[in-house]
Amino acid sequence: MGLLRYNLAMAVAAPHEQGLKYLDWEAYLRWEDDLTHYEIIDGEVHPLPTPILKHQLVQARLSDCIRAYLNSHRLGELLTAPFDFVVRREPLRTRQPDLFFLPSAREAEWRDRLYEPRLEIAPELVIELLSPSDTYQRWKEKLQDYHRLGVREVWAVDVEAGEIEVLAREEGGYRSLGWFSGEQPVPTQVLTGLVLTPAEVFAGVQG
Repeated sequence: MGLLRYNLAMAVAAPHEQGLKYLDWEAYLRWEDDLTHYEIIDGEVHPLPTPILKHQLVQARLSDCIRAYLNSHRLGELLTAPFDFVVRREPLRTRQPDLFFLPSAREAEWRDRLYEPRLEIAPELVIELLSPSDTYQRWKEKLQDYHRLGVREVWAVDVEAGEIEVLAREEGGYRSLGWFSGEQPVPTQVLTGLVLTPAEVFAGVQG
C-alpha cells in the first residue's frame, strides 16, 4: 500500500494527547464550539495542526490545476477542508481531507445538503498533503476510514519530497499505483483525462 515509503522516519507514535473533548453523535450535532479544523476519532476531538506556508502553496496549485480541468468538462466540485465526512456514528469518527472531489454525476446525493456542515457519503477522490505529524499508524487508520467510507481514490502528496502517490480502492484496501515525480503524469482513475504532473504542482516551492 505504499505506507512505509514515507513513514519510516515518523514511526514513533505521538504522545497521548491530554484534555481531549469527547462527543457522541447527539452531542456532535449540537456542538457549537468555534474549533473548525479537527477530526473526531472514536468520539475524541483531535485538533489538526496549522499547516506551513509550503503546504498551503502546494494545495493551492493542486486546486487550481484540478479545478480548471473539472470546470472545463463540468465534472463536479473540488473542495477543501475544513469540512466533515462522517465515517461512522458510533463510536463517532469524522475526517477532514485537505481536498475532496464531489462529482456532478452524483449531485443528487449532495445537492440537497448545501446547508449542512457534514456529509455521510464518500467523495470520489481524497487528496491528503502529508504532515510531519502523520505517524505510520495515523495514516494507516486514515486510509482504513476512507476505505470504510467508500472513497474510490486517495492521493498522498509528499510536500517535502515533491512526489505524489496514487492509491486505488480495492475490496480489501487500497492498492498503490506508485509514486510519481517530475514530469511523470499522475495516473488517476477517477479524473479520467486529467493531465497533471508533480512538476506543475511543486513548481517554485522545491529546494
